[in-house]
Amino acid sequence: MARAIWKGIITFGMVSMPVKLYSATSSKNVSLHLVHNKCDSRIKEQRFCPTCEEVVDYADLVRGYEYSKSEFVEVTNEDFEQLPLATKHTVEISDFVKLEEIDPIYYDKAYHVEPDPAAKKPFALFMKAVKDKDVLAVGKVALRSKERLCVLRPVEGLLVLNTLLYPDEISVDMQTPLPKVSVSDKELDMAEKLIDMMTGPFEPEKYHDEYREALLKLIEAKVEGKQIKPVSEKGKKGEVIDLFDALKASMEKYEGQGKAKATSKKADSDNSEGEEEESKPKAKTAAAKKKAATREKATSAARTSSAGKVGTTKKKRTTAAASKKQKAS
Repeated sequence: MARAIWKGIITFGMVSMPVKLYSATSSKNVSLHLVHNKCDSRIKEQRFCPTCEEVVDYADLVRGYEYSKSEFVEVTNEDFEQLPLATKHTVEISDFVKLEEIDPIYYDKAYHVEPDPAAKKPFALFMKAVKDKDVLAVGKVALRSKERLCVLRPVEGLLVLNTLLYPDEISVDMQTPLPKVSVSDKELDMAEKLIDMMTGPFEPEKYHDEYREALLKLIEAKVEGKQIKPVSEKGKKGEVIDLFDALKASMEKYEGQGKAKATSKKADSDNSEGEEEESKPKAKTAAAKKKAATREKATSAARTSSAGKVGTTKKKRTTAAASKKQKAS
């Protein structure tokens, strides 16, 4: 299992839950290294001190804050531990808010929370209450030399912790008004209709990193010594087209896609109905065979029973005759 990046307690009122924090996401970037173009050897990066004019080992490095030009004060791990912050080992829930109240620009990184075995009941209670009230729990946590704002939210059976950016970390003006341009009602109506045509449920599995796939194919081809065929980009750079014409062409495109999807669904439905129709005669034949077998079994049983009765009757008659003969003698 992955290594926990944080261990501590989540407090909810007077309820405490020992938990561990794990990274919920991972980057799938293609890793490229720096190599020397002369010999194709990988470059070795070294930490060099210009004052001592020597390469410095990692063990001889410390962290420092530059409080003045070329003046540093050293900050050690012990200094971090001595910081008077409760959030070093505790996530204290301070507020509950609705999901729509937090703009997505504030979201930073996602983690998932695992409870200590002894804390499963309060953990499950907390998740159920938050889910039933349809809210997010707001708190703060100290992670990687920084106290971070965070929200906790249940996602199916997981409790996810999202770190948030502080307002002073947002570098754009969130109150910027819309550009003052003239938009006709017809253009707006077509744009809204196009949005309606393109609106649907979010299906993350249908999206994938085409850039990474193309890069991996390029690398594989170069390893095998194949020639790479350049792909022409769609459209012309800097091309200006009429907005109305672009909206109209877009609607026609998605209308065509919608008809194609409908045709495909109908074909699938017809195939399914055809398979059902084909299976019906088979089902009827099987039922008829089963019925015939049952009837034959019943007939056989009746014959056996009848034969038994005849044998019993004959036996009775023979016994009666023998009795009469004995009396007569």
